[in-house]
Amino acid sequence: MQGQSNQQAYDRGITIFSPDGRLYQVEYAREAVKRGTASVGLRTPDGVVLAANRQVSSPLMERESVEKIHKADEHIGVASAGHVADARQLVDLARRRAQGEQLRYGQQIGVETLTRAVTDHIQEYTQTGGARPFGVALLVGGIDAGEPKLFETDPSGTDYEWKAAAIGGDRDTIQGHLEENYRDDLDVDGGIEVALSALSAPEDEVVDAEDVDVATITTEDESFHSVETDHLESIIAEIDHPEEETDE
Repeated sequence: MQGQSNQQAYDRGITIFSPDGRLYQVEYAREAVKRGTASVGLRTPDGVVLAANRQVSSPLMERESVEKIHKADEHIGVASAGHVADARQLVDLARRRAQGEQLRYGQQIGVETLTRAVTDHIQEYTQTGGARPFGVALLVGGIDAGEPKLFETDPSGTDYEWKAAAIGGDRDTIQGHLEENYRDDLDVDGGIEVALSALSAPEDEVVDAEDVDVATITTEDESFHSVETDHLESIIAEIDHPEEETDE
């Protein structure tokens, strides 16, 4: 009985480590991320691709109201998985930090600098009594001094840099697909194709253009752009019906 009481203390207290060095509330926050629909990010020589599954729970719901990809600054985008409200708070923080950099120094904030500001804020909620960790993971992608950058944030407040990464539900399956199909020489359209095929991997069925949200930040203009549904449909058609190779 005493052991169960101690277990509950570690379970409920965000500031208390268990005897084996675990913060249970942070681990539960990671489980909340896994319950969210998946998002994918890829870094290519020409820019960054962010793609997110935004399937709705009812045909009566407006798809546009499901926000999974956000513009944080002119040159930075953010994709999320997990609690939508938590993601919105962190995106608002990122936007304020980016605007502050522009106002103070007259320059755009670096992608890594912005990611670190967000993860520093996330980390504070892992050691503050009476609070809970953020139940969301983010993919932060953009152009930094002409170079594409892609970072992942974790509910623990840790950030990781990736060439290609998946967060949210079915992460292991999607990440495995990325590891098999990602190439360093992909262009932006090739990155979109790999991202969409990765989101399709868990169901073994190509996603519908209406069920995904895709954005790019390219080195050409260093600007955030949402990809139109028509363009997505043409890429999905290539995935679904690849051209057959003809014999020479």
